[in-house]
Amino acid sequence: MIKFEHTLFALPFAFLGMILAAEGWPAWSQVFWIVVAMIGARSAAMAFNRLADRHLDAANPRTSDRALPAGRLSPAGVGVFVLASVALLVLAAWRLDPLALRLSPVAVAVILLYSYSKRFTLFCHLILGLGISAAPLGAWIAIRGEVSLAPVVLAAAVLFWVAGFDVLYGLQDLEFDRHRGLHSIPARFGVTGALWLSALLHLAMLVLLAVLPGVYAGELGPGYWLGFAGCAALILYQHWAVRPHDLSRLDAAFFQANGALAVWLFLTTTIGILLQ
Repeated sequence: MIKFEHTLFALPFAFLGMILAAEGWPAWSQVFWIVVAMIGARSAAMAFNRLADRHLDAANPRTSDRALPAGRLSPAGVGVFVLASVALLVLAAWRLDPLALRLSPVAVAVILLYSYSKRFTLFCHLILGLGISAAPLGAWIAIRGEVSLAPVVLAAAVLFWVAGFDVLYGLQDLEFDRHRGLHSIPARFGVTGALWLSALLHLAMLVLLAVLPGVYAGELGPGYWLGFAGCAALILYQHWAVRPHDLSRLDAAFFQANGALAVWLFLTTTIGILLQ
């Protein structure tokens, strides 16, 4: 039910926000509690999504074999797991910083809201992006105890990146969403329109990543720009691989390219900062 590969989207950006806030490697205790917070947030978000969508998943041939609709897990058991995961996130926020603790209910509200957003808005992709954008922003707050422009720019880049690839992912359920009256960009604009809007969202992400060094008080050298170039290449690959009449490479574009993008940007930027 909790897919490890999905964690590769958020965790590297949490680490990136942490590294930028510390301008180097922070205390290991901070690293530990940031990881705990991410485990709690990701587990709560994905489990609650499966719980909220269990009836829709049962009706969708693509998702009918998931644990809840297939009867391998009970709704009550998953509900307890969600509560425990939320408690883990709040505990980690408490151990990290007072501001992180005060904002933790906001983070929980956003990541849980996404599960119902397809029922009322085609901007559900942006709500998902907003939830995952809390990873770098929350990690920054955990280290510095305050918010500045740089982590907001990074969080906005993550928001548009996630929204862009979630639009691509939503192409799989275009007909199902239309039939059930669910809202999404693919259901509203069709395959071609969704591909164009996804590309625009990813362009916004690249623009914000290009702006980040100008608003960051520390030094982002060649390592960051090497990471940026890799991000641009992987974004181009996604939009080359997924075409209006050929969605066969959608999984490769979604999982492999986006997981690699997040890890690559974190590694190149971190190595560059640590070697300065």
